[in-house]
Amino acid sequence: MSFTTTVTAAPPPGQPDIAYAPNYENYQARTTKRLKEGNLPVSVPDGFPKQLIGDLVWEGDSVGQTYDWTYNLAEDQLGEIDRALQHFKGLGLSLGHLSAETFPLPNLHSELRKLSDELHKGHGFFVIRGVNVDNYTREENAIIYVGISSHIASQRGRQDSKFNGKPADVVLTHVKDLSAGRDKSAIGSPAYTTDRQVFHTDSGDIVSLFCLETALEGGASRIASTWRVYNELARTRPDLVHTLSQNWDVENFANPNKKFTTRPLLYHQKATDTLPERVALQYARRYFVGFGALPRSHDIPPITEAQAEALDALHFLGDKLSVSTNFAKGDMQFINNLAVFHARDAFTDSPTQQRHLLRLWLRDPENAWETPEPLRERWAELYEGVTPDAQVFPLEPYIRSASNKAR
Repeated sequence: MSFTTTVTAAPPPGQPDIAYAPNYENYQARTTKRLKEGNLPVSVPDGFPKQLIGDLVWEGDSVGQTYDWTYNLAEDQLGEIDRALQHFKGLGLSLGHLSAETFPLPNLHSELRKLSDELHKGHGFFVIRGVNVDNYTREENAIIYVGISSHIASQRGRQDSKFNGKPADVVLTHVKDLSAGRDKSAIGSPAYTTDRQVFHTDSGDIVSLFCLETALEGGASRIASTWRVYNELARTRPDLVHTLSQNWDVENFANPNKKFTTRPLLYHQKATDTLPERVALQYARRYFVGFGALPRSHDIPPITEAQAEALDALHFLGDKLSVSTNFAKGDMQFINNLAVFHARDAFTDSPTQQRHLLRLWLRDPENAWETPEPLRERWAELYEGVTPDAQVFPLEPYIRSASNKAR
C-alpha cells in the first residue's frame, strides 16, 4: 500500500528532533537517554491517582469481548428518522434550528439518551449504524446527522468563526482530502490530506463523525482510552504524568493576534459527593510540532525534550492500546473527547470513491463533565453565543481557518 506524506517546513531553533509523523526509533532513543540521565519523579503528582478504574479503562484487544459499541438501527427506527426528516423539511427552518423538538424521534429518543450516558458514564464511545446515505441528498444527510445528534447532545460547537471570508458560526465541517489537483501550500492539517492522523483530541466535550463515503483503501478510524494510557504512564513513567500536567505553550493557528496559550494537556478532577474522580486529556500533536503549511512558529518557545517524549508516549501507547471501530459508510461515530483520543490510518482514494466525513463538536448539558478551568476560555469560544440563526452548515468541503495558511 502506497501513501503520501505531507512535508512540514523546518522547525524553530532549539526544537527537539520530533516531527508530526512519529518515529519509534527516535522515541526509544530519547527515552533511553532521559532515563539514563535520571532525576525523574518516581510517583505521580500529588493528588493524582495511581490507577483509574471503571468502564473508561479498556484496551483495544479486549474491549469487544464485553462491550458492543455498534448500535444498529432497526427498520422501524429508520422509518422514524425518515419521518423526522420530512417533518423538519416541512417546517421551513434553517438547519440551525435542528433540535430534539424539530427533529422528533419519539421512540428512538430514549435509546439515544442512553447512548449519551454511555459516552459520559460508560466506555466513552459508540457507533450508530444503518443510515443509507445513498437514499438522501447531501443536505438531507446533514439534517439526519444533526437531527440524531441533537438527541444525544443538544449543543453544537463553533468549529470556525469565518466562512467565505465573512464572520460565521460554522458548526458542521468536512474531513476530506483536498490536496488532490491543487496546491498543498495552504493545508496545515492532515484532516485535508490522505496522510495518517496521529493520536489526538479535537476541541470540546464530544467529537462526532458521519461517514458519507469510505476510502478505496485504508483510512481506518482508531480510538484509545485516555484512562488506560494514563494508568500505563502512572505505572511505568510517572514523570511523564508530571510533564503532561504542567503548562505547555499551545500554538493558536486561528488567531494571529494570540499566537499561543499556556495550559496543561492533562487534568485531574477529584471525586466529590456527586461526581467520580476523573482524568481528562486535551491536545493535538500538530500544535507543538506543526504540520504541512503550518509549522511550529518561531515566535513560540520550542518544546522540551520531556515534552517531546510525552507526545511520543501518548501516540505509541494510544496506538498499542487502540481499537478500530470498523467505520463504514453511513456510520455515525461519537466519542467522549476528554476521555478517548483518536487517530486515522493513511488512505488511498480513487476518482469514484473518496473518503468523506462530516464532523460535529457537541456538548450535552445534562451529562457534561465539568470543564477544567484552563479550558474554559476555549470552551466558551466553542459553545457560547452560538444561536440557531447564526449557525452555518457548509455542504461542500473547505479548509477551516485553524488549518489554513491562507486564512
